[in-house]
Amino acid sequence: MSFREKLSSGKFIITAEISPPKGTDIADMIKEAGLIKDIVDAVNITDNQRAIMRMSPAAACSLLSNRGYETIMHLTCRDRNRLALQSELLGASAMGIHNVLVVSGDHTTKGDHEGAKPVYDLDSVQLLGLIQKLNLGFDLSGNLLDGKPDFCSGAVASVELNEPGFMKLKKKRRMGAEFIQTQAVFDTRKLSEFMNKIKSSEAFDGIKIIAGIIPLRSEKNAIFLNKNIPGIKVPEPIIEQMRTAKDPVDKGMEIAAGLIKELQGLCDGVHIMPVGNHENTARILEMAEIR
Repeated sequence: MSFREKLSSGKFIITAEISPPKGTDIADMIKEAGLIKDIVDAVNITDNQRAIMRMSPAAACSLLSNRGYETIMHLTCRDRNRLALQSELLGASAMGIHNVLVVSGDHTTKGDHEGAKPVYDLDSVQLLGLIQKLNLGFDLSGNLLDGKPDFCSGAVASVELNEPGFMKLKKKRRMGAEFIQTQAVFDTRKLSEFMNKIKSSEAFDGIKIIAGIIPLRSEKNAIFLNKNIPGIKVPEPIIEQMRTAKDPVDKGMEIAAGLIKELQGLCDGVHIMPVGNHENTARILEMAEIR
C-alpha cells in the first residue's frame, strides 16, 4: 500500500525521520532504518537539515526504496533554483520516489559552510505549485513533459499559527499539499486549537495532519529546542519533569508516549523525530499502545 493510500485508509499514520549520512558510508543509515522498518508507514529523509551538508535525499530515498522502505523525500527551497528543483523532482520520480515534503530550509548562516549562498528562488507555496504542475505533465514554463510524475506532496506547519501563517497554509493546500507534518507538539491543547482551525475551513477538506513528536533526552535538550528551533515550545512543566527525573531518557519516552496516546483522538498520525537515533522509537510506540 502506497503512502497516499495509507493516508486515505483512515488508519493512524506513523512516520519517522532519518538523516542521510555526511559522507558516502550508508551503513549507519541502513541500520537506523532497520530499527523502524516494521513499525512506521513511511520514512522521512531530510534535506541538509539545519543547513548542514549531507548526502542527497533523493539518493538516500532511492537506496532505502530499493530495500523495501516507503520514503518521503524532503526538498528545501534554500539550495536550488527552479531548474534544479524540477530536475531533482523528475530524477526522484524516475527512481521510484513518490512522496515529497516541501520545506523552506534553515538559512545557510546556521549551517556548517560559511559563505554558502542561499537560493530561495521559489518559496514553499510556489514549490508546491511547481510539483502540482509537474504532476499535470508540464514544466514550470508550460512545456510538455515526456512522461509525468505522480507525487504525493506535503507541507510543514507550526501548530501555533498566526493569521498570516494560517493564510499561507491555505495556499499550500490550494497548491496540492495532501498532508501536513507539524513541528513538535508538547501541548495537546495547542494541537487541538490548531485542528479546530483546520476543521473550520473548507479549504482543508481531506487534508491529513500528522503531528510532530520529539522524545526529549534531557532538560538541556528541551531548553535548546525552545531557544533554537522556531515554532517549538516545550512548556515549563515538562522541562521541570526532565530536570527532576532520575532517568531523563525514560522520562522523555514516557512524555512522548503520553502525547501520542492523546493525539490519537485529535489528528491523523504522528511523525517521530528523535534526538539521536531510533533506538527507543519501537518502545515509545508500545508504551503508547500503538503496536
